[in-house]
Amino acid sequence: MRRRSMRDDASTQAPLKIGLLTHSVNPRGGVVHAIELAHALHDAGHAVTVMAPAMPGQDFFRPVRCATELVPVAGTPRDMVEMVGQRIEAYVSHLSALLQHTRFDVLHCHDGIGGNALATLRARGLIEGFARTVHHLDDFDDAQLMRWQQRSVTEANQVFCLSRQWREVLAMQHGVEAAHVWNGIDTARFNSVPQPGDAALARRLGIRTDAPVLLAVGGIESRKNTLRLLDAFIRLRALRPGLQLVVAGGATLLDHSQYARDFAALVRAAELPTGPLQPLLVTGPLADADMPGLYRLADVVAMPSVREGFGLVVLEALASGIPVVVSRIAPFTEYLEEEDCSWADPFDPASIAAAIASALDTVSPERIARSSQRLALRFSWAASAQRHAALYRLQ
Repeated sequence: MRRRSMRDDASTQAPLKIGLLTHSVNPRGGVVHAIELAHALHDAGHAVTVMAPAMPGQDFFRPVRCATELVPVAGTPRDMVEMVGQRIEAYVSHLSALLQHTRFDVLHCHDGIGGNALATLRARGLIEGFARTVHHLDDFDDAQLMRWQQRSVTEANQVFCLSRQWREVLAMQHGVEAAHVWNGIDTARFNSVPQPGDAALARRLGIRTDAPVLLAVGGIESRKNTLRLLDAFIRLRALRPGLQLVVAGGATLLDHSQYARDFAALVRAAELPTGPLQPLLVTGPLADADMPGLYRLADVVAMPSVREGFGLVVLEALASGIPVVVSRIAPFTEYLEEEDCSWADPFDPASIAAAIASALDTVSPERIARSSQRLALRFSWAASAQRHAALYRLQ
C-alpha cells in the first residue's frame, strides 16, 4: 500500500490499483464480501485483483469479473496451525514475487491469513502498509492462532468493521480504532420471482415442496448455533410433523468436527430420518448458482447465530421474499428493525422454535417486501465501494 494524502489534488480522484486478499476460494461470508466489493470497485473504475490461496484444481466458487491471483498451496497439513501457517507463507512467497513487477495503491485483507502475510511483507520493507477488514474475531484454543489473529489487526494501517459491535470490541480489547464499512445486497440476483429451475433444484437436492421448509445457511458450526436450531426443529416437529430442516453450506477451513459429532448424536437420539425428502437434509456446500433458488424454496430462513460480523444471509433471504429468524443480539439489532424478522434468544431452543413458528404463521409478503426495500436502499455494494475508496485515500 502506497501512502497517499488528501492534498494530492488530481490523485485523489484517480483510479486506484487495489489488491483484495481473502483466506480461501470457498463460499464464506468474508469471501463473498471481498468478491462483491471487488466487483463494485471494478465497476467504479478501479483496477482490482482478488487473491486467495488455492489447492491444485481449485478456483473461486463463483465467477470473478476482475483480475484474480490464485496463490498455490499444497500438501495435507497435520492440523489447523500448520494449515494457517502454510497459507501465510504461500501468500508471502507469492506476493514477494508479484510485487517485483506489480504496484498496488492498496492491499486490503479480510482475515488473519492475509493480514499476517501483509504484516510480514511490511516488516521486510516490501510494502508500506495494508488495510484489514474485521468481520468478526474468533476464540481459538491454540495460542499461536490467537497471536496471528491479534497481529493481523494491530499491525494494519487501517481497520474496517461491518458493525458497531466489533468496532467497540476492537477499541476496548485491542486498542484499535476501526472505521465503519458495510455490506450490500444484489437484488437482481436475490429476488422473489420464481424461476423455472427452482423446481428442478428441489428435485435434485431432495427439498420438499409439499410441506414447510426451514433453511439454515452456513453449515454445522458452533458460531451458527446449529445444534440449538436442531433442538428447536425437533420440538417443532411434535406440532408440525411435515416440517423439513435443510442445512446448506459449510465449506470452511476451521475444524468443526466435534460440533458435527454432537449434532449427529442429537439426530440419532431423536431418531430423525435424514437425507433427500426426509425431515433433515444436510446438503453440504452447494454451487453458487443454486443459492438464489434455494432461498426461494424455503418458507423460513433461520440464522440464530451466537456470533456474526454482519449476517449477509439475512439480506439475501429477505430480498428473496422469505421471512427470517435471527438472534436478538448485535450485530442484527444494529441494522434490523422490529418488524424485519422474528427475534429469538439464541441460547434458548424454545425461543428459537417459537420464532420459527411465528415466522411461518404471521409474517406477510407485504411486510417482507417493506423490509427488503428499505434494507436494499440502505445497503448497496456501490455505496460500499465508494466508502472504501474514500477510506483508502485517507491512508
